[in-house]
Amino acid sequence: MGWPVMHSRSPMLHNYWFRQLGLAGSYVPLAIRPEGLAAALRALHPLGFAGCNLTIPHKQQAIALVDEVDTLARSIGAISCVIVRPDGSLAGSNNDCYGFVHNLRQEQPGWRADAGPIVVLGAGGGSRAVCYGLAQEGAREIRLVNRGLARAQEIAREFGGPIVALDWSERHDALDGAAMVVNTTSCGMAGQPALDIRLDRLPTTALAADIIYIPLETPFLAAARSRGNPTVNGLGMLLHQGRPAWKAWFGIEPEVTAELRAMIEKTI
Repeated sequence: MGWPVMHSRSPMLHNYWFRQLGLAGSYVPLAIRPEGLAAALRALHPLGFAGCNLTIPHKQQAIALVDEVDTLARSIGAISCVIVRPDGSLAGSNNDCYGFVHNLRQEQPGWRADAGPIVVLGAGGGSRAVCYGLAQEGAREIRLVNRGLARAQEIAREFGGPIVALDWSERHDALDGAAMVVNTTSCGMAGQPALDIRLDRLPTTALAADIIYIPLETPFLAAARSRGNPTVNGLGMLLHQGRPAWKAWFGIEPEVTAELRAMIEKTI
């Protein structure tokens, strides 16, 4: 469920697993306006759904609409996955954190969260999952930069620990000495303006990551790659977050294979 949602490659991902595992089922995109989210979620049980994923702009609103929210999703402040129980009640979880970290591990096996300062750009639902995941993995310093400083300060206050909120005007200097920079904004997504950031202060050894996967290489990642930085796009985050969703819905944990990644890459 999202608004918009038709660009999503999630149906291709999940329907691949249905075919691969021989299950009778289907995963469909549902374009749901924000004001219709509550009714749509309550319709899942009578329509026979095992659950759904949530994308922009529903992840934070849904917390107040489901019957139970797990500790991780509550901590992150956003739901990415809904499980429909046999009695019709709805449970919410967040798999974005899992997807982000497992994508990094698969694409950059030597990656460590405690290798040095990490800059996170943006303070929306995706950013909350990224910041939480990085902190859980042992990051010692997270420089959280956002256009609205108050939202970054709110995350820093809620999560505490290694997160320091910075104003958007400080984004260029924040890259100084960083071991990693992550774009969690929509800048660079198909149809959106490119991320406005200069990379001259970023060490060439630093990992540049983006949670966007359409296009596979955003202008930000292209600029980072051209100066020698290793890069990771957002497709693997999408693929990996599907695994715990399947475990919750069907008791099965499917694999993210090279074949699956290549199949979806061809459509982007």
